[in-house]
Amino acid sequence: MQLTLEFGGGLELLCDSQKIHKVNVDLPHGKYDLTMKHLLFWVRTNLIKERPEMFIKGDTVRPGVLVLVNDCDWELSGQLETTIEDKLHFMREEFVF
Repeated sequence: MQLTLEFGGGLELLCDSQKIHKVNVDLPHGKYDLTMKHLLFWVRTNLIKERPEMFIKGDTVRPGVLVLVNDCDWELSGQLETTIEDKLHFMREEFVF
């Protein structure tokens, strides 16, 4: 599945200072949809180059990280069970105006 992931508010520093990533993520075996739970594991494994604890806490994002899935707050759409379509934004909340 091809996705556009955008990191801002300082989170891009964890990904070699690159804000926008166009990536291809394989669906989990036997699944037809990609969920945030699988994607966060993939991001931690494949994109985060340093200090993953600044982005991930347990199996979810740290408090203070705003996640937008297709421009909708993921807290309104199911959080870890949110089905991914094509575009995600990760931003530290203190930088959102």
